[in-house]
Amino acid sequence: MIVAILAVYLVLLFLLVRFHIVKFNLFWKVSPFIVLLLLNLGLFIPMGWGAPQGPAIVVRNAVQIVPDVAGEVLEVPVQANTPLKAGDVLFTIDPTPYRAAVNALQAQLKFSQLRLDEYSQLLQRDSGRAFDVQQRQAEVDQLKAQVEGAQWNLDKTMVRAPADGYVTNLALRKGARVANLPLAPAMAFIDTSDTIIGVEIPQIDARYLEVGQPVEITFKLIPGKVYSGKVESILQAIASGQVQVSGLAVTPKAIQSSPFAVRVKLDDAEFAKRLPAGSTGAAAIFTDHVKVSHFIRKILLRQIAIMNYVNPF
Repeated sequence: MIVAILAVYLVLLFLLVRFHIVKFNLFWKVSPFIVLLLLNLGLFIPMGWGAPQGPAIVVRNAVQIVPDVAGEVLEVPVQANTPLKAGDVLFTIDPTPYRAAVNALQAQLKFSQLRLDEYSQLLQRDSGRAFDVQQRQAEVDQLKAQVEGAQWNLDKTMVRAPADGYVTNLALRKGARVANLPLAPAMAFIDTSDTIIGVEIPQIDARYLEVGQPVEITFKLIPGKVYSGKVESILQAIASGQVQVSGLAVTPKAIQSSPFAVRVKLDDAEFAKRLPAGSTGAAAIFTDHVKVSHFIRKILLRQIAIMNYVNPF
């Protein structure tokens, strides 16, 4: 853009000199360098913090599906990368041992309830002890809790989607055995209920960023188009500023000025929901400072959007 503006100035200067409107003296000879210096100091350098720009990426939360109960897989009705709704069945585990446990506990509960009724009748006739009634009541309450827990295990043999999304890299098949171990997930579930778009802004340009500021963003996936949005949040920490628990003293390390991350929300929620995880692009944030540079930044961003047709990087 600075080259284009300077080229326009040179054309105007040539016309002014060609038609003898100005005299081509030393001042006009060095004026292109003066204009270049003024453009940098007065417009393009301040544009960095007035309308900062940075790379953008779409990320989504991934949930490792670990069943709450162990057993043999009877059915895997889902297909990889197919949209699912929250509550849809991902796979089912053989419920036979868990159903048997529920039936056995329900039988014990029924028998204990009968004995409780008998002891209660004896107590009402002054032929029994209150202690026996209390003991049987405790047995009934304990069995009810066990039945509830066994029923929960039985329900968990049907593993369901935790949110809207899809399963990716699906390798689980009928006949496989799964375990309720955190280190052995059965499948990976990509949550599409919330789209996270992050923009990296260099620290030198992040001084005026605030929540709610307008944003324009273009994606490699959709060349030639620019989408609007707003700053949703500004992350207050990055990994280089994190202190981790350790038994060691402070360890010197190379300190670098890493960019800050800004979370953006697009105005077109339906389009954002369709964006694949990993989609990249470029975004510009328009602050309340150096507003004269906003127009230039909009042009530059649209140049990037057009170049996305041919630029794979």
